[in-house]
Amino acid sequence: MYTHEKNILTAGKPLEQTGKALVMVHGRGATAESILELSDYLDVTDFTLNAPQATNHSWYPYSFMAPVSQNQPALDSALALLDETVKSIKAQGVDSRHIYLLGFSQGACLTAEYATRHAQRFGGLLLFTGGLIGQQIDTGNYKGSFEGTPVLITTGDPDPHVPVSRVEETVKIMEEMGAEVTKQIYKGRPHTILQEELSLAKTILSAS
Repeated sequence: MYTHEKNILTAGKPLEQTGKALVMVHGRGATAESILELSDYLDVTDFTLNAPQATNHSWYPYSFMAPVSQNQPALDSALALLDETVKSIKAQGVDSRHIYLLGFSQGACLTAEYATRHAQRFGGLLLFTGGLIGQQIDTGNYKGSFEGTPVLITTGDPDPHVPVSRVEETVKIMEEMGAEVTKQIYKGRPHTILQEELSLAKTILSAS
């Protein structure tokens, strides 16, 4: 088991020029560099990009549907790193309404879990194939209100890692906490990000 060293890559214009940030969270086995490449397809030239790197290229060791205890202390360390990333952006004078969070697969699960534990009016959440973490979801962990934050959440049907049922549970909890959720389930889609998903993400990003 491991904790995560602070290693955050940045790209794009400086925050004092853009006034808004996109935090991009990579999937299992991937890198901060690889998730930053996704920005080429998202029209984010007016954003400052932040991509934390997971130690050992994985945010936590087992499935997001495993008992939470099996994924500790890596999970808590990963959540703390995301919190530190967001707080450092806020400390530079950026309101949460101008902070967007994006994740793919394991990164989408981590992003969903972090945002719901710290619910507030974010600019938007882009959860490409992900859902809330745990064998059973512990709603006692979730606090605050999303105050109308736009959320995109997707998965394939079936997906080898993220079952539709967990996406449905995640949508219900986020909506109860005030999020405006767009859910897309793609029949037979491989474990990837489709052009349509990128187009839906662009709609949320361009509303800033």
